[in-house]
Amino acid sequence: MYPVPTICPVCGDTMAVTRLQCPHCDTTLEGRFALGRFHQLSPEQLSFAELFLRCEGKLSWAAEELGVSYPTVRARLDDVIRALGYEVRQETPAEEKQRRAGRRQAILNDLAAGTISAEEAAELLKKV
Repeated sequence: MYPVPTICPVCGDTMAVTRLQCPHCDTTLEGRFALGRFHQLSPEQLSFAELFLRCEGKLSWAAEELGVSYPTVRARLDDVIRALGYEVRQETPAEEKQRRAGRRQAILNDLAAGTISAEEAAELLKKV
């Protein structure tokens, strides 16, 4: 099986799904079928969205898994949000301060639980 192509290779317009077939019983449906927003994502954006979900929506975990900075992961998430047709909400200074405080507390909790070393905690706290 191949992924559904969403862009016409000839003219660049959006492709439409017009036929579905059951591989088991050979039933065929014809019409115009919507694919949903996630089919609008590039392969790279879809891969990032899957990683983000696997990381339970934690940008810091995604950054660690990808080996990139938190701002880089945030920029990739913003790109996916826009590609899905949504606006990226801008944080107020108070929200940013609260988010950073929460991130610092999460690092300290991980340190207290023994899931990260003091050196790792120090490095992570520098990035917050």
